Amino acid sequence: MIFYTASSTPRPVRLSEATRKFAADSQAGIYGLETLDTPNVRMDEVPGYSEMSGLDKYNACILEIANKSPLRIVPGEYLSGSATLGDAISHIVPAKEYGAAHGWFGSVSHLTIRFDEVLAVGMNGIERRVHESLKRHTESRERAFLESCLICIDAMRIWHGRYLEALKDMPGMERVYSNLCRVPFEGARNFYEAVQSMWFVFAFTRLCGNWPGIGRIDWLLGDYLKKDLAAGALTIDEAREIFSHFFIKGCEWINGRATRSGDAQHYQNLVLAGIDADGAEVANEVTYLVLDILEELGISDFPTTVRINTKTDPYLITRCAEAMRHGGGNVAIYNEDLILKAMTDWGYELSEARNFANDGCWEVQVPGKTWFGYVPFDGLAILQHITLDNYSGSRDFGSFEELYAAYIADLGAQVEQIKRGTTGGRLNEDGSWKPSNPCTVVSLFVDDCIENARSYYEGGTRYVVVSPHIGGLPDIVNSLYAIKRLVYEDKRVSLAELQKALAANWEGYEELRRHALDDFVYFGNDSDECDSLAVRLVEDFAKCCGERDDSCPIWFPGGISTFGRQIDWAPQRLASPHGHRKGDVLASNWSPTPGSIRNGATAVIHSACKPDLSLLTTGSALDIGISPSALEGEPGVAALSGLIRGFCDLGGFFMQIDTVDAATLRDAQRHPEKYTTLAVRVAGWSARFVTMSREWQDMIIERVE
Repeated sequence: MIFYTASSTPRPVRLSEATRKFAADSQAGIYGLETLDTPNVRMDEVPGYSEMSGLDKYNACILEIANKSPLRIVPGEYLSGSATLGDAISHIVPAKEYGAAHGWFGSVSHLTIRFDEVLAVGMNGIERRVHESLKRHTESRERAFLESCLICIDAMRIWHGRYLEALKDMPGMERVYSNLCRVPFEGARNFYEAVQSMWFVFAFTRLCGNWPGIGRIDWLLGDYLKKDLAAGALTIDEAREIFSHFFIKGCEWINGRATRSGDAQHYQNLVLAGIDADGAEVANEVTYLVLDILEELGISDFPTTVRINTKTDPYLITRCAEAMRHGGGNVAIYNEDLILKAMTDWGYELSEARNFANDGCWEVQVPGKTWFGYVPFDGLAILQHITLDNYSGSRDFGSFEELYAAYIADLGAQVEQIKRGTTGGRLNEDGSWKPSNPCTVVSLFVDDCIENARSYYEGGTRYVVVSPHIGGLPDIVNSLYAIKRLVYEDKRVSLAELQKALAANWEGYEELRRHALDDFVYFGNDSDECDSLAVRLVEDFAKCCGERDDSCPIWFPGGISTFGRQIDWAPQRLASPHGHRKGDVLASNWSPTPGSIRNGATAVIHSACKPDLSLLTTGSALDIGISPSALEGEPGVAALSGLIRGFCDLGGFFMQIDTVDAATLRDAQRHPEKYTTLAVRVAGWSARFVTMSREWQDMIIERVE
């Protein structure tokens, strides 16, 4: 089996040939195609379904899914449980009332659920909490939610029983059957049970249509493995074989079919290393097993972020670099020290902040305790369409400071609109939560929902976070800088003349356009003159988000992202002052405008880290592309390790590095059959390049170039 690598250094071979074949089959889409054969269960065949209430319908859907979804047992697999209903891949509960106008329930993503409680006390322990809560709550709506919790646990018990029955007499699966007997309903006793328990709960939540993140998998599993290794119950090689099946089965929705943004956007992210709630370092044997598996198999379906702090073992950084050099972007970096400052400055308790993970992409949250949402908007469009009124010339500004102040006011109005829309949509006038879409399955695994007798979507969680995310910020910096230079400092043109050129999409103004495009040093090149505007914009946007009413139960911390939306935004954008034409696809996330980089990756990092990124509590993502030839041999690994350490020392937030060259990607467009396992980092996820639409492929190529 050959798994694509961008490096001349071959991927290591540590796993058995049988496991490697299982990985190759899974990544080739065999099981994903099988999943598409059964898209959903039919609810119109359930007696009385159409007359049920919304929550009762949801309960009936989960029971029907548990009873009727196909079972998948692959000979030789070490773990059981598979999300086998194809519509779950579309982020909906895969149960449909055919013929109904609204036959679907939506599902939940952008959250990381609690696995530690399942590992400790099992689903039976969670069930006991539900019964205790029922004793305290008498209001009918609260009791209906708690009864739904019991129904969903029963549904998982039914699904579990079906797997046990199927495995019981299956030749060669005796060990798998024995390992599944207790978990996930009782607490795990060893590493193998813990991995199976986590996988089964994860698979059930996905089977019901949800896309949960996994979070700190080494913190969750490390003590189990350490205990087994010390007792001689497992060797590290045996543990790696077992654990690799968790990752291989996580590819089960891959089917080889093209989508806009690639095949692996299911938010099943992992976080490694860093400190725990008490300040102790988490990195352990499981940390390195994850990196081993990603390095060998190149699986892109579990984007993994490593928390780096000032005391991180240099060997861990080296292992990250060794995995990164193979490409795929499936290992990224968090600057833990800065993120802890960001979260505690906002108002999180330090012990809570220390447990941070992500929401399934890269925005940080407290896992298992947070309802998270983000609202992205195009900040460049605000400058073009509102502040400069579509370049109509109706607004004149006597100085750059007047223009800048007007833009910040318009930005503040956008953030206020997000706040009003969120609170109005979620809260009643008295501050109570409005009824929402049923989501009991994930509510079982998020703190306080059971104790509050309210679901994930109805304020049951400890934290409710809705983050305004500004998009196009590097292009806003460059646009403002170009205006400042062309109009107010160099006086090359008046603001009215510049707007006339922009309204004409630069037609008839090519000399001016080339001057704006080529003769200024923009964001990403370590130019203090331009980067000072980035510093101001980050600070002022953070202030817009921070001016909140503390009595509101919803927090509105800011972040920077595009997540590929620069493609969707391009047709609505006008020509930009920094020399780009209408419709150009511009900067991604917190990364420089394509084509503007002149001084390499270190200059990009210097520019990106000049603002105080701790002001943006949910995060900012820097995308870095590095040629594989720059990472050859030990010198290349050392250089990449230095880049990681420098990013953290300078004050970066999150960095995703991809190792690929444009020529390879262009060849993959021409000959996709040769590159079925070639993965690239897209935004908060990685995807196999050949499953992306042409416009998304072109965006990645332009970013790499």
